[in-house]
Amino acid sequence: MNAHEIDYKIYGEEMQYVEIELDPQEAVVAEAGSFMMMDTGIKMDTIFGDGSNQEKGILGKIFSAGKRVLTGESLFMTAFLNEQGGKKKLSFASPYPGKIIPIDLSENNGKFICQKDAFLCAAKGVSVGIEFSKRLGRGLFGGEGFIMQKLEGDGMAFVHAGGTTAKKVLAAGEVLKVDTGCIIGFTQNIDYDIEFVGGIKNTIFGGEGLFFASLKGPGTVYIQSLPFSRLAGRVLASIPRGGKSKGEGSLLGGIGDLLDGDNNF
Repeated sequence: MNAHEIDYKIYGEEMQYVEIELDPQEAVVAEAGSFMMMDTGIKMDTIFGDGSNQEKGILGKIFSAGKRVLTGESLFMTAFLNEQGGKKKLSFASPYPGKIIPIDLSENNGKFICQKDAFLCAAKGVSVGIEFSKRLGRGLFGGEGFIMQKLEGDGMAFVHAGGTTAKKVLAAGEVLKVDTGCIIGFTQNIDYDIEFVGGIKNTIFGGEGLFFASLKGPGTVYIQSLPFSRLAGRVLASIPRGGKSKGEGSLLGGIGDLLDGDNNF
């Protein structure tokens, strides 16, 4: 194996974290901000790119890091190395309510394609790059699904998703239509494209966007019920204007504000 072989355990239900066990000289790489806790004896180091092109010199590192910029991620990742004897444990947390999904790349022909913000951490040696779209429709109308990340190698990788997750195994020729933001990821044999919803009423009054993703098997697709973009949109929409509460859940609404002294005369 090129990637380090790691053991893991996932804890929690709605706000999960993954605990990884490292043997001596084993390491993992993770996105900045996902670290939760670790045993003593683990060395933390900031690296350029994902650490999979160290043998290719500075140009390989620059190319690896440059691809990450296109997905909106940082040039740098964090590597955690067990440099002492004995097994050591460290944990990484999901950034918002949802699930952590383990992906064994050796069981997925060495490649998994996922949303650009889904990657959490992986065994060192796994390459984290971008999956360029070759179809015009995806490029123009893909939205969240346009620039996808690709995880390549033969080790374990972990992705996170919002809300409840669904795993769909598609037979050859079977098609699943999904909101672009609800895609977590899929195996490399899935044929992925963007389609127009169609219909004047759907376009003007549908409220679900003009396009959806069409995923064609064979392969496996992972779906999330609450993508972060949707969660953020709901939170922003509920923020009261002028710093005053909208009175949700109250029959009195604005009258209640008068009674509790929020308004001064």
